[in-house]
Amino acid sequence: MPRVVRSTIIDAPVERLWAVLRDFNGHESWHPIVAKSTIERGYPSDKIGCVRRFTMQDGAELREQLLALSDLEMAFSYCLLETPIPLFNYVAHVRLLPVTDGNRSFWHWEGRFTTPAGREAELAELVGNEVYSNGIAAVRQLPELAS
Repeated sequence: MPRVVRSTIIDAPVERLWAVLRDFNGHESWHPIVAKSTIERGYPSDKIGCVRRFTMQDGAELREQLLALSDLEMAFSYCLLETPIPLFNYVAHVRLLPVTDGNRSFWHWEGRFTTPAGREAELAELVGNEVYSNGIAAVRQLPELAS
């Protein structure tokens, strides 16, 4: 079972970063691979169990479900329900922590999944780089995080 982890320090207060990331339907405003995101059934984006449907830049679609969200811990978890790539049993966790040295944020993004034998490294790299690293890089550029 591949485990993919990316973590970084963001030069913004943790409350500002959390305001961006806690929106389970906010990816289309910052992630470069997401063209459109909607929450099914009109549910609020912070309702545990809500499902977001992504249309990717390449036209592919996927669905993810919010499993947990904690404002106190500045953390959330989600799973993949449908995806065009063979990621099975995919569950991801995002957690923020304040870095008091400079009023910055520590961002930890982790996912685990199963996949067909022989594709573990390829798909771990895809998730780690195309999803996590590119997402982190895009968030760094958001004007609302500028000091």
